[in-house]
Amino acid sequence: MATVNLSDYKPLHITNAEDFSIGIVFSEWNDFVTYNLRDAALEILEKEGVKAGNIKLFPVPGAFELNYASMQLCKERKYDAVIAIGCVIRGETPHFDYVCSAVAQGIKDCNILTDTPTIFCVLTDDTKEQSIARSGGDLGNKGVEAAVTALRMIDFKKKLSDKKGNIGFGNA
Repeated sequence: MATVNLSDYKPLHITNAEDFSIGIVFSEWNDFVTYNLRDAALEILEKEGVKAGNIKLFPVPGAFELNYASMQLCKERKYDAVIAIGCVIRGETPHFDYVCSAVAQGIKDCNILTDTPTIFCVLTDDTKEQSIARSGGDLGNKGVEAAVTALRMIDFKKKLSDKKGNIGFGNA
């Protein structure tokens, strides 16, 4: 587990971010964590210029359901990126391992099988305290990192499709 705050970022200054359309799918299970992740992602997206009306929120019951919802949003092809937010905390059974593996594979499938960048923002921690530390506590907020990643991947995709073929990203 990280021992430093990795959520500090420098403004991205991405051109035309106000035109980006982003879907955020978030699990209601462990909402004391997932709502913090969601809110941090929203804050960064809006700070970077994405219009609030271009960000759509989709709650799902748990982390396992993130796959279905994310894939459906990707198939719609109306979002420039999808952010999947969840939190799975280890318990006493192998359930944790099955859910974490399935969710990781499902989000990977969205990235491989569709043309929509899908961002994995699913905390898979051993304890509640670790999840709290990574969702606005001592170790930052992974929602910030997910928003930054979504913006950078949208920018990458747009630059890649640019007729000039310019995919340089300055100092990044």
